[in-house]
Amino acid sequence: MSDELRGAVAAGVLGAEENYRALLRSIVEVARAIFNAKASSVFLLDEAADELVFEAVAGEGSESLVGRRFPSSTGIAGFVLVSRQPLVIEDVLEDPRFSRETAESTGFVPKGLMAVPLLHEERALGVLEVLDRPSDARFTLAEMELLGLFASQAAIALDLLQRARRAQAALAGDGELAVLARLAAALEGRREEGSEDSAFGLLAELEKLL
Repeated sequence: MSDELRGAVAAGVLGAEENYRALLRSIVEVARAIFNAKASSVFLLDEAADELVFEAVAGEGSESLVGRRFPSSTGIAGFVLVSRQPLVIEDVLEDPRFSRETAESTGFVPKGLMAVPLLHEERALGVLEVLDRPSDARFTLAEMELLGLFASQAAIALDLLQRARRAQAALAGDGELAVLARLAAALEGRREEGSEDSAFGLLAELEKLL
């Protein structure tokens, strides 16, 4: 693959990834603001490592937590991921599923939280959490529906982010995508040399093989 072609495609992939990360950041920021919470975060499930990863954080820990990992079965986020059910807890310290050790390692131990799984095409991609809403605010069904809307948007953004990262990894290797990119580079080279007939001939031969 030519350096120019690889660079162009990679730039497109990296640009897309940054756009999806920005979308996730806006989702957690708006969720935090609407629920008047101290923090909000999106976790991505890294299936290969079996870990949950902080992908976007608003409020407490926003400057240091992105990229932090912990086992996917840990705490309330892990429970929500596996059960695929939303959860509202007024006092996490009284819930046996809460991992205080993990919370303390982030530098912020919440009192209460709302958590919802991020589902896309039957796949559990991660978890959205909203931490420490006002203590005098009673949780309502309308709020759960609103949180579900945020979760739907975050799930779509996570799916696109994963696709962009897989494309980036494929470009860096010797797989089918890299082979197709090399073929495209060869055809483009022949066209620039004025050998359009030979380029079309190559495509015709490829069509026969396929």
